[in-house]
Amino acid sequence: MIKVRVKPETITVSGHAFYDKEGKDIVCSSVSSIVTTTVNGILSLDKKAIKYSVKKGLVKINIISKDETTKKLLENMIDLFKSLEKDYPKNIKVERE
Repeated sequence: MIKVRVKPETITVSGHAFYDKEGKDIVCSSVSSIVTTTVNGILSLDKKAIKYSVKKGLVKINIISKDETTKKLLENMIDLFKSLEKDYPKNIKVERE
């Protein structure tokens, strides 16, 4: 299961969906696309707004800037994860602290 943990200063996405085998897992692909698009969008506007790290099965986003655009892009990302969670509750879980 993919776990998305949302805290005031960080967002962590970890695990694997196990919806299908590697390379055919639409849940994993969706999560990867959502994270990549959001991170790239934020960094294209302000390279200092976030810091992020990527390891196999783990993405950690540290929120540096609290400007409106960064907040909106991150909230959009979380909303997209919640939509996936509704459709695939056995494969992705979103937790907000």
